[in-house]
Amino acid sequence: MQLLKRHWIIAIGVVAAIALFAAFAFKGNDKPQYFTVKADRGDIRAVVEATGTINAVITVQVGSQVSGTISHLYADFNSRVKKGQVVAQIDPALFEGALLQAKADLANAQANLAAAKANVEKAKATALQARADYQRTQGLAKEGVMSPQQLDLARANADTSDAAVSAADSGVIQAAAQVKQKEAAVTVAQTNLNYTTIHAPIDGTVIARNVDVGQTVAASLQAPTLFTIAQDLTKMQVYASTDESDVGMIKVAQPVTFKVDAFPKETFTGRVSQIRMNATTVQNVVTYNTIIDFDNPELKLFPGMTAYITIPVATARNALRVPNGALRYKPDMKAEDIRALYQKYGLARTEQARDSNEAPNAGGASGKQYRARNQGEQGGGDTTQPKTDNTQPRTPHLDVAVIWKLRPDKTLEPVRVRTGITDHTVTEVAQVLSGQLNEGDQVVTGAMTAAASSGSRPPGMGGGGAPRR
Repeated sequence: MQLLKRHWIIAIGVVAAIALFAAFAFKGNDKPQYFTVKADRGDIRAVVEATGTINAVITVQVGSQVSGTISHLYADFNSRVKKGQVVAQIDPALFEGALLQAKADLANAQANLAAAKANVEKAKATALQARADYQRTQGLAKEGVMSPQQLDLARANADTSDAAVSAADSGVIQAAAQVKQKEAAVTVAQTNLNYTTIHAPIDGTVIARNVDVGQTVAASLQAPTLFTIAQDLTKMQVYASTDESDVGMIKVAQPVTFKVDAFPKETFTGRVSQIRMNATTVQNVVTYNTIIDFDNPELKLFPGMTAYITIPVATARNALRVPNGALRYKPDMKAEDIRALYQKYGLARTEQARDSNEAPNAGGASGKQYRARNQGEQGGGDTTQPKTDNTQPRTPHLDVAVIWKLRPDKTLEPVRVRTGITDHTVTEVAQVLSGQLNEGDQVVTGAMTAAASSGSRPPGMGGGGAPRR
């Protein structure tokens, strides 16, 4: 019994020793483990990325101005056509009948005109006879041979004959107008008959055929589209939708590269030819169409393909680079500890100088507002507006930020820098404002402690929020 009790005492002692050892071990492991990346040198390209649709430079929709049944098709998908070539035929029977009827009406009107002209001649002859009778009656009445009643009757007959001549002349004018009206009807009927034959308006390639033989097209409200013809598929365009925040950096004649899903391993090139001012707003997102011209000599790319576009807008050669995670990282320290590090490495004096020199010129903003705009300097990036470069467009980027450098003794050193362009992975260090940052220095992108290992942050996911772009 005493032996069993002794074994229990020994086991409890061993467990207590292990627990005590583990407690001391984890307590000594409370120091954070930092994730770092070396600052290096290299090239940075700031680009604008967008998606767009490939289109032909000139695309014409061939329609029909008359209704009817398609009797023949002389072009199909991918057919090469010439200007004036017949591409489709609408059944002309009804239009031929309408033309014959119009021509018959014209002949009838012409006959009526001839009859009206004959009536004029007849009326003139009658009027001439009536006028001669009146003159004879007038002479005889003076001699007392004819009574006054007979003279009045002869005058009335002469006046009636003159009126009949005027009426006959009006009939000729009316008949001539009817002839012109029927001639116009013949022209309309002939035009409608001509419209039953569909011609290609340009040289090009048929990229869409929307009808089949036997199909009835109705042109009562709007012209139906029979074919879509692209003029020249060796010269094409990309219509790219660019965000309003990027459109100011894009200039005409800038080189562009893009890819398509059909050829994922190939990169195609083009140039910006136009930036259209007509805005498109979808769910409060404003975009503008950027037109990119490119050559397609092998006819690899087809209209309607989706293009993934990259427009380089700025380049930094052999620049000192840091990962964007380093700009977002903020150490998990108390505010007084961070101020102490600032004081130790000279950042506090720089902060005071910035406040005294720049705060009064902050566009009339109060000191509180100015400090609110620069709160990001304690860890992440500054929220001030980016500076512009008049000689070369640059992407929106962080202006001033604090980077935390890991020293050889595993302590942190803050370095205030002015940032340049970014490719959204690494950012250019344009100028070191306070402290030292050299190529090969370890910059902190994240940290993890043993107490928070279950919810540890991966590298690059430190505090400070997402980077400004």
